[in-house]
Parts: sequence; structure tokens; C-alpha cells
Amino acid sequence: MSDLLRQVDARTKLAGNNKLEILLFCLGTDTRTGRKETYGINVFKVREVMRTPEITRAPDMPTAVEGMVSLRGALVPVVDLARFANMPVEGKPEIMIVTEYNGHTQAFLVEAVDTILRLDWSAMKVPPDMLVRQNGGLVTAVTELEGGRLVMMLDVERVLSEVAAVDDEMIFRGLTPIDLPDRTILFADDSSVARKQIARTLDALQIKHVSTTNGRQALEELEKIAEYAAANRKKITDCIQVILTDVEMPEMDGFILTKRIKSDARFAGIPVVMHSSLSGQQNQLLGQSVGVDEYVSKFEPKRLAEVLTRRLQSAA
Repeated sequence: MSDLLRQVDARTKLAGNNKLEILLFCLGTDTRTGRKETYGINVFKVREVMRTPEITRAPDMPTAVEGMVSLRGALVPVVDLARFANMPVEGKPEIMIVTEYNGHTQAFLVEAVDTILRLDWSAMKVPPDMLVRQNGGLVTAVTELEGGRLVMMLDVERVLSEVAAVDDEMIFRGLTPIDLPDRTILFADDSSVARKQIARTLDALQIKHVSTTNGRQALEELEKIAEYAAANRKKITDCIQVILTDVEMPEMDGFILTKRIKSDARFAGIPVVMHSSLSGQQNQLLGQSVGVDEYVSKFEPKRLAEVLTRRLQSAA
């Protein structure tokens, strides 16, 4: 299985072209439907795929966490994704996908991995509400392959928030209002957990905000705001002062959104801050190459508040 993940770093160039590569996997046969669904995770987040070693049980862990494994001297939590999604499946998962993002390492138990699929983010669609509810918020995007096979993208932010308890009171403690009542931030993120965290941060700062779920929706909102500003003889910077965007999003990713913003004279003067769990230096450099003004890792509300406050104050 190591051959499956060779040269992952070389795939960074895909992101700037609104493309991605995902590792396909299945969780087993759903006993309720008799179907074996296919899921996907961005290869950028995958460190390795291996047979599941012995898992050490630990008390007081989240329900979906099977326990811990030792990998090269580090203890890594192991999440049973079928249990996380409240999906009763046949058999026992024997494969472990080790993931790394936002400074956290965790492993996902799955039945089997399939292949790596290259596709365009525009082929990834926002999932219908029914599918989101059915999978316990596990899915952020879906795409249909030839033959009608449906692939569902994993919401790693949601998994991380439960496994690492990142949505905790401690990480929001100390955020205080700033005296900028006329400032507004537009943000885009496909993860419901990430959107709630951003909104909570901005609410603590008492900053108005507009929320969207992907780059396409964000661009549509910006175009509406530009039309409103022009009709009322205002500058667009009077309406929106900062744009905050995720990288991975269905239909249009953060890199392409930034390219579109920076190439449109109507949006001149609005800084773009990239907010992502893909916090590696390669992704930050790619963000800079398309015009991103600043890069902030996810699940760091205090750091996010500091960056946004500074940007808003400089726009005042």
C-alpha cells in the first residue's frame, strides 16, 4: 500500500488548478441498505495506509474512538469511521488510514482502500441535506463517477473536533470585542464545524459576517455586494473589508476563488486570508502565488482573531 501514496508532495501543483486527488475507501456493507458506499479523503491529508496494529483501549474517550496505537513512538487516536457516522456495518475494519492535518495525527479505521482518483473540484458538489443528516455530518461534498458510483468526501474538521476536542471553551477564552462596528467579513468553508468556529470567533469580536459554503457561493455573494456598492455610489471596501477562505471546497476551491478575486478590479483593496487545515509550507507558498495576503491554520481562534483584527484595523 505504500506504493499507492508515493510522491504525494508532487501533487501540490494540482491545487492551483482547482484539481485534487482523493484516496477512495469503503467502511463496509451497511446492514440497513445492503450497500457498500465509497468515501474519499484528500491525499494531502494522508500520511500512510497500513494494516491495523493492536489497539490499546483507553478510558473516557469519545464514543467513536477505538483507542490508541503507537506509531514510531507517538500515540495516535484511532477513529472507527463507521461508528462515527452511526453506520452499522458487517465485519471488522482491518485497514487504517493515518492522517495528519493542522498539527494533529489521527488514524481512521476502514474496511478497505481502493485507488487514488484525480478530479476537478468543480465536479465535487455540495451534498443534499438528507445525505448530510444520514451520515452524521461526515460528508462535505459528493461526486458521481462513471457507472453511477457515488463518492462522498470526508469532513475531517468535524472528525478532528470530536477526536481532539478542539471546539473547547479554552480555545475561545480571552477573545474580546473590538470597536469596529461598521466592519464586515465574508468567509467561505464547506465544513459546518469550521463555519461555527469562525462565526463564534467573529461574534466574540462583535464583527458582522457573511457565511458561504464554497468558493462559488462566496464569489456570487461578492458580485452581489459589488453590484450593490456600484448602485449606491459606494466603494466595495465600504461593504466588505476582509475575505476569509478555506482551501478545500466543492465546486470552487480557495485557490481559484483567490485568483478570481485578485484578477477582478472591483475587489481591489480587499485582503484575502486563507484559513485551512492544510497548513504545510507548500500550500502556504501556493496561496501566496495566487495572491493570498495571509495564511492562518484552523482551530486557532486566538490567532485568527489577531490576524483579522489587524486587517480590519488597517482598513479602518
